[in-house]
Amino acid sequence: MSSPSQNTLKIGIIGFGPFAQFLAKTMVKQGHSIRATSRSDYTDLCTHLGILFFRDMIAFLESNNDVILLCTSILSVSQVIESISFHALKQPVLFADVLSVKEYPRDLLLQVVPQDSDVLCTHPMFGPESGKDGWKDLTFMFDRVRIRNEVTCSSFLQIFASEGCRMMEMSCEEHDKLAAKSQFLTHTIGRVLSEVEVEPTSIDTKGFQKLVQVVCSISDTCINFPFSFFI
Repeated sequence: MSSPSQNTLKIGIIGFGPFAQFLAKTMVKQGHSIRATSRSDYTDLCTHLGILFFRDMIAFLESNNDVILLCTSILSVSQVIESISFHALKQPVLFADVLSVKEYPRDLLLQVVPQDSDVLCTHPMFGPESGKDGWKDLTFMFDRVRIRNEVTCSSFLQIFASEGCRMMEMSCEEHDKLAAKSQFLTHTIGRVLSEVEVEPTSIDTKGFQKLVQVVCSISDTCINFPFSFFI
Protein backbone atom coordinates (compact mmCIF):
# COMPACT_ATOMS: atom_id res chain seq x y z
CA MET A 1 0.00 0.00 0.00
CA SER A 2 1.33 3.41 -0.85
CA SER A 3 1.91 5.73 2.10
CA PRO A 4 -0.55 8.64 2.29
CA SER A 5 1.15 11.91 1.47
CA GLN A 6 1.30 14.57 4.22
CA ASN A 7 -0.67 12.28 6.55
CA THR A 8 -3.88 12.74 4.56
CA LEU A 9 -5.94 9.65 3.79
CA LYS A 10 -8.45 8.44 1.25
CA ILE A 11 -11.16 7.08 3.54
CA GLY A 12 -14.11 5.06 2.26
CA ILE A 13 -17.08 4.84 4.62
CA ILE A 14 -19.61 1.99 4.39
CA GLY A 15 -22.87 3.06 6.02
CA PHE A 16 -23.45 6.82 5.97
CA GLY A 17 -26.00 7.32 8.75
CA PRO A 18 -25.89 10.10 11.39
CA PHE A 19 -22.81 8.78 13.21
CA ALA A 20 -20.81 8.39 10.00
CA GLN A 21 -21.84 11.88 8.93
CA PHE A 22 -20.70 13.21 12.30
CA LEU A 23 -17.24 11.62 11.91
CA ALA A 24 -16.92 12.54 8.24
CA LYS A 25 -17.35 16.27 8.87
CA THR A 26 -14.24 16.33 11.06
CA MET A 27 -12.30 14.14 8.62
CA VAL A 28 -13.14 16.51 5.77
CA LYS A 29 -12.17 19.49 7.93
CA GLN A 30 -8.77 17.87 8.47
CA GLY A 31 -8.22 17.55 4.72
CA HIS A 32 -8.89 13.84 4.20
CA SER A 33 -10.59 12.65 1.01
CA ILE A 34 -13.85 10.93 1.95
CA ARG A 35 -15.92 8.57 -0.17
CA ALA A 36 -19.10 6.88 1.04
CA THR A 37 -21.58 4.18 0.12
CA SER A 38 -24.81 3.22 1.86
CA ARG A 39 -28.15 1.50 1.35
CA SER A 40 -29.87 4.90 1.29
CA ASP A 41 -29.00 7.52 -1.30
CA TYR A 42 -26.97 10.31 0.32
CA THR A 43 -25.78 11.85 -2.93
CA ASP A 44 -27.10 15.35 -2.20
CA LEU A 45 -25.81 15.42 1.37
CA CYS A 46 -22.40 14.15 0.33
CA THR A 47 -22.18 16.72 -2.45
CA HIS A 48 -22.90 19.42 0.14
CA LEU A 49 -20.18 18.04 2.44
CA GLY A 50 -17.61 17.65 -0.33
CA ILE A 51 -17.78 13.85 -0.24
CA LEU A 52 -18.00 11.49 -3.21
CA PHE A 53 -20.97 9.13 -2.88
CA PHE A 54 -21.11 5.74 -4.60
CA ARG A 55 -24.33 3.87 -5.23
CA ASP A 56 -22.33 0.93 -6.59
CA MET A 57 -20.23 -1.07 -4.10
CA ILE A 58 -17.78 -2.30 -6.74
CA ALA A 59 -17.01 1.23 -7.90
CA PHE A 60 -16.57 2.23 -4.26
CA LEU A 61 -14.09 -0.58 -3.65
CA GLU A 62 -12.17 0.28 -6.82
CA SER A 63 -11.70 3.91 -5.76
CA ASN A 64 -8.26 3.27 -4.19
CA ASN A 65 -9.13 3.91 -0.55
CA ASP A 66 -6.37 3.79 2.06
CA VAL A 67 -8.94 3.03 4.75
CA ILE A 68 -12.40 1.44 4.60
CA LEU A 69 -14.41 2.36 7.67
CA LEU A 70 -17.45 0.30 8.67
CA CYS A 71 -20.17 2.50 10.20
CA THR A 72 -23.05 0.05 9.99
CA SER A 73 -25.30 -1.22 12.77
CA ILE A 74 -24.20 -4.29 14.69
CA LEU A 75 -27.23 -6.21 13.47
CA SER A 76 -26.34 -5.61 9.81
CA VAL A 77 -22.54 -5.78 9.94
CA SER A 78 -22.34 -9.49 9.10
CA GLN A 79 -24.46 -9.03 5.97
CA VAL A 80 -22.51 -5.94 4.97
CA ILE A 81 -19.12 -7.61 5.35
CA GLU A 82 -20.30 -10.65 3.40
CA SER A 83 -21.42 -8.35 0.57
CA ILE A 84 -17.95 -6.82 0.10
CA SER A 85 -16.32 -8.02 -3.12
CA PHE A 86 -12.74 -8.03 -1.88
CA HIS A 87 -11.47 -9.00 -5.33
CA ALA A 88 -12.36 -5.48 -6.46
CA LEU A 89 -9.71 -3.94 -4.19
CA LYS A 90 -6.78 -2.61 -6.19
CA GLN A 91 -4.41 -2.48 -3.21
CA PRO A 92 -4.19 -3.60 0.42
CA VAL A 93 -6.48 -1.55 2.67
CA LEU A 94 -6.84 -0.79 6.37
CA PHE A 95 -10.27 -2.03 7.45
CA ALA A 96 -11.56 -0.28 10.56
CA ASP A 97 -14.88 -0.23 12.37
CA VAL A 98 -16.58 1.98 14.95
CA LEU A 99 -19.14 -0.47 16.32
CA SER A 100 -19.94 -0.38 20.02
CA VAL A 101 -19.03 -4.04 20.60
CA LYS A 102 -15.65 -5.21 19.42
CA GLU A 103 -15.06 -8.97 19.47
CA TYR A 104 -17.93 -9.67 17.08
CA PRO A 105 -16.85 -7.37 14.20
CA ARG A 106 -13.19 -8.27 14.80
CA ASP A 107 -13.90 -11.97 14.31
CA LEU A 108 -15.98 -11.29 11.20
CA LEU A 109 -13.27 -9.14 9.65
CA LEU A 110 -10.49 -11.63 10.39
CA GLN A 111 -12.50 -14.34 8.66
CA VAL A 112 -12.89 -12.52 5.35
CA VAL A 113 -10.45 -9.60 5.00
CA PRO A 114 -7.55 -10.53 2.68
CA GLN A 115 -4.33 -11.37 4.49
CA ASP A 116 -2.49 -8.44 2.90
CA SER A 117 -4.99 -5.94 4.35
CA ASP A 118 -4.96 -4.62 7.92
CA VAL A 119 -7.64 -4.67 10.63
CA LEU A 120 -8.15 -1.97 13.27
CA CYS A 121 -11.08 -2.16 15.70
CA THR A 122 -12.17 1.10 17.32
CA HIS A 123 -14.95 2.59 19.41
CA PRO A 124 -15.32 6.36 19.73
CA MET A 125 -16.98 6.65 23.16
CA PHE A 126 -18.93 9.73 22.09
CA GLY A 127 -21.37 10.86 19.43
CA PRO A 128 -23.02 13.85 17.76
CA GLU A 129 -24.44 15.21 21.03
CA SER A 130 -21.49 14.76 23.40
CA GLY A 131 -19.03 15.67 20.62
CA LYS A 132 -20.87 18.64 19.18
CA ASP A 133 -18.47 21.16 20.76
CA GLY A 134 -15.33 19.19 19.93
CA TRP A 135 -13.71 15.87 20.85
CA LYS A 136 -11.20 17.10 23.43
CA ASP A 137 -10.87 14.68 26.37
CA LEU A 138 -13.46 12.29 24.91
CA THR A 139 -12.35 8.64 24.92
CA PHE A 140 -11.39 6.83 21.72
CA MET A 141 -10.75 3.09 22.20
CA PHE A 142 -8.75 1.10 19.65
CA ASP A 143 -7.21 -2.34 19.15
CA ARG A 144 -4.49 -2.79 16.52
CA VAL A 145 -5.72 -6.27 15.59
CA ARG A 146 -3.56 -6.84 12.50
CA ILE A 147 -1.37 -3.96 11.41
CA ARG A 148 1.47 -4.06 8.88
CA ASN A 149 1.20 -0.58 7.42
CA GLU A 150 2.10 1.57 10.41
CA VAL A 151 1.91 4.81 8.44
CA THR A 152 -1.72 4.40 7.44
CA CYS A 153 -2.76 3.12 10.86
CA SER A 154 -1.01 5.97 12.67
CA SER A 155 -2.49 8.54 10.27
CA PHE A 156 -5.99 7.22 10.92
CA LEU A 157 -5.53 7.25 14.70
CA GLN A 158 -4.13 10.77 14.41
CA ILE A 159 -7.54 11.95 13.19
CA PHE A 160 -8.81 11.47 16.73
CA ALA A 161 -5.62 12.24 18.64
CA SER A 162 -5.27 15.61 16.91
CA GLU A 163 -8.79 16.55 18.04
CA GLY A 164 -7.73 15.98 21.65
CA CYS A 165 -9.32 12.57 22.20
CA ARG A 166 -8.19 10.47 25.13
CA MET A 167 -6.61 7.60 23.19
CA MET A 168 -7.22 4.28 24.94
CA GLU A 169 -5.56 1.19 23.47
CA MET A 170 -7.03 -2.07 24.76
CA SER A 171 -7.99 -5.49 23.46
CA CYS A 172 -11.44 -6.13 22.04
CA GLU A 173 -12.01 -8.66 24.83
CA GLU A 174 -11.23 -6.12 27.55
CA HIS A 175 -13.44 -3.50 25.89
CA ASP A 176 -16.42 -5.82 25.73
CA LYS A 177 -15.92 -6.96 29.32
CA LEU A 178 -15.98 -3.35 30.53
CA ALA A 179 -18.81 -2.35 28.19
CA ALA A 180 -20.97 -5.24 29.39
CA LYS A 181 -20.94 -3.61 32.82
CA SER A 182 -21.14 0.11 32.08
CA GLN A 183 -23.24 0.19 28.92
CA PHE A 184 -25.69 -2.46 30.10
CA LEU A 185 -26.68 -0.29 33.05
CA THR A 186 -26.83 2.89 30.95
CA HIS A 187 -28.96 1.31 28.25
CA THR A 188 -31.27 -0.46 30.68
CA ILE A 189 -32.09 2.76 32.52
CA GLY A 190 -32.15 4.86 29.35
CA ARG A 191 -34.51 2.58 27.47
CA VAL A 192 -36.89 2.34 30.41
CA LEU A 193 -36.94 6.12 30.58
CA SER A 194 -37.47 6.44 26.83
CA GLU A 195 -40.45 4.08 27.01
CA VAL A 196 -42.18 6.42 29.46
CA GLU A 197 -41.38 9.36 27.15
CA VAL A 198 -39.14 11.36 29.46
CA GLU A 199 -38.88 14.87 27.99
CA PRO A 200 -37.52 18.17 29.32
CA THR A 201 -39.92 20.75 30.73
CA SER A 202 -39.61 24.38 31.79
CA ILE A 203 -39.41 23.48 35.51
CA ASP A 204 -36.90 20.63 35.44
CA THR A 205 -34.71 19.96 38.46
CA LYS A 206 -31.02 19.20 37.97
CA GLY A 207 -31.73 15.55 38.77
CA PHE A 208 -34.40 15.32 36.07
CA GLN A 209 -32.11 16.99 33.54
CA LYS A 210 -29.56 14.26 34.16
CA LEU A 211 -32.21 11.61 33.47
CA VAL A 212 -33.00 13.28 30.15
CA GLN A 213 -29.29 13.25 29.31
CA VAL A 214 -29.18 9.49 29.88
CA VAL A 215 -31.99 9.01 27.36
CA CYS A 216 -30.09 11.15 24.83
CA SER A 217 -26.93 9.10 25.37
CA ILE A 218 -28.60 5.93 24.06
CA SER A 219 -28.57 7.18 20.48
CA ASP A 220 -25.45 9.30 20.95
CA THR A 221 -22.68 6.90 21.96
CA CYS A 222 -23.69 3.75 20.10
CA ILE A 223 -24.71 2.80 16.57
CA ASN A 224 -28.09 1.06 16.75
CA PHE A 225 -26.96 -0.79 19.85
CA PRO A 226 -28.81 -4.11 20.11
CA PHE A 227 -29.81 -4.73 23.71
CA SER A 228 -29.65 -8.49 23.06
CA PHE A 229 -25.83 -8.35 22.86
CA PHE A 230 -25.75 -7.90 26.64
CA ILE A 231 -28.02 -10.81 27.61
